[in-house]
Amino acid sequence: MAGRRVNVNVGVLGHIDSGKTALARALSTTASTAAFDKQPQSRERGITLDLGFSCFSVPLPERLRPAPPGTEPESGAELQITLVDCPGHASLIRTIIGGAQIIDLMMLVIDVTKGMQTQSAECLVIGQIACQKLVVVLNKTDLLPEGKRQAAIEKMTRKMQKTLENTKFRGAPIIPVAARPGGPEAPETEAPQGIPELIELLTSQISIPARDPSGPFLMSVDHCFSIKGQGTVMTGTVLSGSVSLGDSVEIPALKVVRKVKSMQMFHTPVTSAVQGDRLGICVTQFDPKLLERGLVCAPESLHTVHAAVISVEKIPYFRGPLQTKAKFHITVGHETVMGRVMFFSPAPDSFDHKPVLDSFDFSQEYLFQEQYLCPSSAPAATDTTDSGGDDKKAGQASEGHCPRQQWALVEFEKPVTCPRLCLVIGSRLDADIHANTCRLAFHGVLLHGLEDKNYAESCLPKLRVYKLKHKHGVVERVMDDYSVIGRSLFKKETNIQLFVGLKVHLSTGELGVIDSAFGQSGKFKVHIPGRTEDPPGQRYTWVPRLQHQASGSHPGPQEHTQASVQTSDPGPHLYLGGPSGHWGGVGVRAKLLGVGRPPPGSSH
Repeated sequence: MAGRRVNVNVGVLGHIDSGKTALARALSTTASTAAFDKQPQSRERGITLDLGFSCFSVPLPERLRPAPPGTEPESGAELQITLVDCPGHASLIRTIIGGAQIIDLMMLVIDVTKGMQTQSAECLVIGQIACQKLVVVLNKTDLLPEGKRQAAIEKMTRKMQKTLENTKFRGAPIIPVAARPGGPEAPETEAPQGIPELIELLTSQISIPARDPSGPFLMSVDHCFSIKGQGTVMTGTVLSGSVSLGDSVEIPALKVVRKVKSMQMFHTPVTSAVQGDRLGICVTQFDPKLLERGLVCAPESLHTVHAAVISVEKIPYFRGPLQTKAKFHITVGHETVMGRVMFFSPAPDSFDHKPVLDSFDFSQEYLFQEQYLCPSSAPAATDTTDSGGDDKKAGQASEGHCPRQQWALVEFEKPVTCPRLCLVIGSRLDADIHANTCRLAFHGVLLHGLEDKNYAESCLPKLRVYKLKHKHGVVERVMDDYSVIGRSLFKKETNIQLFVGLKVHLSTGELGVIDSAFGQSGKFKVHIPGRTEDPPGQRYTWVPRLQHQASGSHPGPQEHTQASVQTSDPGPHLYLGGPSGHWGGVGVRAKLLGVGRPPPGSSH
């Protein structure tokens, strides 16, 4: 169809003062109401404080307009490149993350006189998470001495190629430009250098993502303002679905529904828009002060969640472990709130299962982790001759053997409104911005949101997360050839009857079972149908694997108990197994971030 316009969003990211806004200005032919640091605060401070949007258009390349066999390619079609100018200051990382989630291609702008800087590196990390293609722009080449300019550009190009070697952007194109020769104070008559070549490069690198007009409408709003006599305008990027004049849209955070009065794309009136389009929607009877940024959607298509299950992956540049119960800044779209995390993984025999990134299976059982497992934190299997396999089943990973997929339960301090399967980024934004460290800790996909405010009671019991618990006791004595007495494993009030009948496997080959309690002090008797020639003072390890819940315990996820009976001398090991080998709790209540909380007044 002649006159068709295809929109692609290109992010402009980089360290503060690398010349991002000057580059966006040099490329653009049309500016939005929020482009080029139009805010008074931005002009006063001389830096970008918010997302800026502008665009330019080129003829749609033939490779992007395939024609059916025997027909002519469409003529007059345009490729509209929308530039998303992101701030570079470290304190504005939330805004940068929000901007990066709506782009199809990223331009990483580097000051050629300084090279990679702290925020350049953070922007590169964000780009690896949020988009698939990268173009590196070496800006400010006019500041290099003319006689040494080409050599300096080539040297910086090699440095950047080495930086990108271990990223998904290995081999990405690198191009030199001078967006504002002479700097901000130079007269505007100075023509930018390298801009036509950059436009040509961008056009060759761009691929049009699949745009699906079906499904519920969802738009990420980045600016909201009023126009006298018209109404309130919300500008943003359409994330999914489509919208037309007269449609009803909802601002879910405020539970407000309004009709679309008019729409524009960069000052051009339109009657409809689809996924990927940059759009301004005008509605009436809405105070713009109520919504700086957020989401607009089809009525009742989004829900507010108080917690979420996410598939999680650690960002390798983040120093230190990711600990369960730790708090992080959690960014979902343009919204950042504090959240507490609990990490869990598949059972060790499922570590190699293929990751599933579009759903979460509540029917499966999962293993609680004190921290996110990565090769440096994966515990080694216990070094025993006959029992290594059982130790691994008890939740210990082989050295460097980590699950292909891990999850986290995130509990938000404030509820958030977001779509399912959206990008989630966890950060430590309270870290020193002057330190040369990565503040981005992990990223993931939101698989399931918990909408009930009382989710700890209504939803978490369905999340079957088990915790391995280690207990230590002492073999007190051998009663006869067939029995031993143990102590210090159970409290005297423990109902040992729950453990009776569990199989006992000695590492030396004998089999036995817990036979009964022995007295009232928590001692117990183990029956072994064979000779027990080992003297007192040997070491034993029990690994219960029987699904059994104590009376009155919480119906939610339980704890596995790995109980070891130890004395000073090494010796054979005992392993307890249930008849089905099923992982389950053995009367031990789990206290995992609200998962399986014990009833008030109970103690453990």
